[in-house]
Amino acid sequence: MSPGIDNFPQAFLNSMSRPDADPPGSNDWDCDTTALHPRPVVLIHGTFENAFNNWNELSPKLRNEGYCVFAINQGAPRGEVIKGRNHIPNSAEEVARFVDRVLRVTGAEQVDLVGHSQGGGVLPRWYLKFNDGAAKVNHLVGISPSNHGTTGVGLATLAKTFHLLGAVGRLGGQAIPDQIVGSDVHARLDRGGDTMPGVTYTNLITRFDEVVTPYKNQYLTAGPGAKVTNILVQDVCRMDLTDHIGSSYDPIVHQLVLNALDPSRAVEPGCFPVAPIVS
Repeated sequence: MSPGIDNFPQAFLNSMSRPDADPPGSNDWDCDTTALHPRPVVLIHGTFENAFNNWNELSPKLRNEGYCVFAINQGAPRGEVIKGRNHIPNSAEEVARFVDRVLRVTGAEQVDLVGHSQGGGVLPRWYLKFNDGAAKVNHLVGISPSNHGTTGVGLATLAKTFHLLGAVGRLGGQAIPDQIVGSDVHARLDRGGDTMPGVTYTNLITRFDEVVTPYKNQYLTAGPGAKVTNILVQDVCRMDLTDHIGSSYDPIVHQLVLNALDPSRAVEPGCFPVAPIVS
């Protein structure tokens, strides 16, 4: 599998003419899981993103490592570039149906989830808690996850960024107020603790996140029967200045994802300069 596009702005521009396209390496419904990687990986994009522009580089990397990779488009009608806008509980129902299809087609007992922003935080956590997802998920890996909400400043930055990238179509949607600190969604989701028994959580967080603010809102605390690992990317490599938008294209983050999915084959990430997309 050849590598995909290696940066978000180019992938975003490419997705404008093909908003429902699969990222390379994903959604091969004839893919057979292996003894080495028995669980399919389901990729969940973030707010205002889509599967193609969020996962164009990570998806083929995972496929080349032998994973069966599936990527959902959720939170907006087909044909719209700007997805991930709908009410979080409604998007969680889409995720539930997609995961059920993956399990049915592959015959796997569980999946691993990898998500960015909304797709790594509040959305999959809602699915795990309220859509019977915990029994179907082994590991949730969140990249810049919106676990405990963000300030209005952070979401304004996100909207401004996509406008500057030439986004078309209507921005906004219920996903924005759902992810504000103190929203009804967060109040209900966080009641009783951050985690679900039996699920492992890994959160990959950048200190320079300008969207999920403050960045420490991304951390989770393990409850009974769950395991949580919170990793600040700058503790791994001080030269990594990746921000929220760029984190799903950060090669250091990619290695941390691979390590989380298969700790038995973990590789120490390299350390080299990574620039932010938004400065």
